[in-house]
Amino acid sequence: KPVLLVLPSDHSVKPVDSFLGAVRTALSAAEDGFLVTFGITPTEPATGFGYIVRGETLNDNTACCRVERFQEKPDVDTAKYLLAAGNCFWNSGIFLFRADVYLEELHKYAPEIYSAVKNAWEKRESDRDFLRPDAAFFASSPSDSIDYAVMEHTKKAAVMPVSLDWNDLGTWEAFYQTMPKDTDNNVILGDVLQEESSGCYLHSTHRLLATLGLENIAVVETSDAVLVARRDHLQNVKEIVTRLKKEKRAEFELHPLVYRPWGSYEGLASGERFQVKRIVVNPGAELSLQKHYHRSEHWVVVGGTAEVCVGEKIITLVENESVYIPLGEVHRLKNPGILPLTLIEIQTGSYLGEDDIVRLEDSYGRIRG
Repeated sequence: KPVLLVLPSDHSVKPVDSFLGAVRTALSAAEDGFLVTFGITPTEPATGFGYIVRGETLNDNTACCRVERFQEKPDVDTAKYLLAAGNCFWNSGIFLFRADVYLEELHKYAPEIYSAVKNAWEKRESDRDFLRPDAAFFASSPSDSIDYAVMEHTKKAAVMPVSLDWNDLGTWEAFYQTMPKDTDNNVILGDVLQEESSGCYLHSTHRLLATLGLENIAVVETSDAVLVARRDHLQNVKEIVTRLKKEKRAEFELHPLVYRPWGSYEGLASGERFQVKRIVVNPGAELSLQKHYHRSEHWVVVGGTAEVCVGEKIITLVENESVYIPLGEVHRLKNPGILPLTLIEIQTGSYLGEDDIVRLEDSYGRIRG
């Protein structure tokens, strides 16, 4: 019966061979019907991680133990108590279990999630290389973690203790702790000049970042925002995110670099009635046949070859050539070459939102956006 290893995409795990060995050891417990989570042996009374309190050892797998209980992220005093107890582990959020056992427990303890995803799967559609669960049923599923929905309730939870150099990279402080430091104990990424600064996390992605006389400060520069914070306050970034959401700021919903099935686009500049993007189309890919009610567009090819449909005309453009798409005109963009197509798109009009796309045909089954 299929066994799933479920891993978050943003964890740092070293050494990998030790982790793989733990997975192999825990496999028999998973095959016997236990939902195995991996508990990291704690090295300090950390308050940024949840904890697992272990119970009795499994009879037929002496490496794994039953889970006695899960502990939410503790305060400092509770974390010190848990560390001193010697029977607690950091909750890694990594799981190993049989698919059928997990679905049984999900059905038992989170029936609304189970029902939504079951219906989404049963109503799935195939489209080329894509398998599309029913969007409405999938969207109707409550949002919850494996821990909250199943692991904290099931009688089949087991923990596999592991001693690893592990971090869930959930904060910029976690990146500081895991990255190599310079002679002033700074982590420096990107184009950074620092003078008399120490113990800092300095991360620039788009421009020169310069610091003078800083201590234990994080500065993170991206294309749409700059974060400046004391390192011991970085766990509170979620409060800023909450404000962005509450105030309906565009930064909460939109990112400068957006991936699409055909490639990606990145916002470069914007102002009143104009917007500039860099568009990259993968070899052989094409955008939808579409039109806009509120904007016109200029496309300038800066790399590769473009096949452009404008109304009834189909034209081929190469580097340094351009085309104008009038407001309301039906158009399409395709990369017929074997190299990525890169172009600059200049939009002008009264409304420049991504929802001003009327798709007439689409290779990826999309309707809008």
